[in-house]
Order: sequence, then structure tokens, then C-alpha cells
Amino acid sequence: MDGNEKPSKLTQRRQLRRNSTPAEIALWNMIRDKKLDGRKFRRQHSIGFYIADFCCVAEMLVIELDGQVHNEPGAQEYDFHRDEFIKSQGFTVLRFENRTVFELPDAVLHAIRAHFDENLARQQGLR
Repeated sequence: MDGNEKPSKLTQRRQLRRNSTPAEIALWNMIRDKKLDGRKFRRQHSIGFYIADFCCVAEMLVIELDGQVHNEPGAQEYDFHRDEFIKSQGFTVLRFENRTVFELPDAVLHAIRAHFDENLARQQGLR
């Protein structure tokens, strides 16, 4: 906890980590401990009053995994506003369906790496 974070948010993040979906566990095993190109990811990371499934702060990248519940109209509207807020904080949001993590894990990792490459190209263009 960073001193400014309310205990309830920390408790919520811990509960989300303990109750991870199988897709979250699978992706976490692919990206944890700097396994993906040396990038550090955090699980259940707070951004404002939202909690991102995964976040790589150095790359300003948030990864969200969506199950069936995200297809419901109320959930889609919530996700849209949530993504807009997270983007307003300077992050890019990548969303993947849970099944994609299992069926096409290399494609998921490729999409994440493509973000790294785009970030690098932007940085080099600014120098």
C-alpha cells in the first residue's frame, strides 16, 4: 500500500487476486516475473478508482480479460467508460476474451509485444 490508498481498495485487489479466473491465471503465468521481454506486470493494479486486471506501468499498458459477463449491455457501457478513464490517464488498454488466452496464447503475446514495439517507435520518433 502506498499510504494514499484506502484499505478497502487494497482488500478488494487482494480478493480479486485470490479469486482469479482461469484465464487470468494462465495469462499471469505467461507474463509474470518479467517473462515477456523483461517487462514487469502487476496484477489487479489500481488506476484511479478502477482496478486493472494487468498493468505494465513502464509501457503505460493495461490488459483486460473479458468473460461472458462483458457481453451484457450494462457491462459494455461500464467497460467503455472505464477504458476512457484509463486512457485519459495515458494508458493504452488491450482487451482479450478469456477464451483467446487459451485458444491463441501466442496471438495474445504477439499483440502485447506489438504495443511494446509501437511505444518504442513513438519514443524514437520524439528524440
